[in-house]
Amino acid sequence: MNKVEHIGIAVNNMEESEWLFSRLLNINAYKTENVASEGVSTSFFRIGGSKIELLEATTDDSPISKFIKKKGEGIHHIAFEVADIESEMKRLKKEGFVLLNENPKRGADNKLVCFIHPKSANGVLIELCQEIRVNNE
Repeated sequence: MNKVEHIGIAVNNMEESEWLFSRLLNINAYKTENVASEGVSTSFFRIGGSKIELLEATTDDSPISKFIKKKGEGIHHIAFEVADIESEMKRLKKEGFVLLNENPKRGADNKLVCFIHPKSANGVLIELCQEIRVNNE
């Protein structure tokens, strides 16, 4: 793993949370994006070499909606940047970690992502992410 890529924070109201984090970090969000497949709207703040990702549910049955109903707003996941997500997934599976998806899927911010079940990581949802590379072949 190369670095902490971002910390995901589940929020009830994106507009209010963007305003709060803009004041807290003294910067504006540099990117917003909807990920329809996950039922989530995202907003990103760059801070140092990492990012903060705000996540707001866009559907009542999305993972973020379920998380907020169960635990309330707060840290949802920690994401680590990896160079080769498929080989990292194989390595972690061999080490006994439970993956929530068998294949990488497209996530926000031009990334391929995979999640590790919190039960196999001391209660923390871990996201692996790899920048999607453009093939010129």
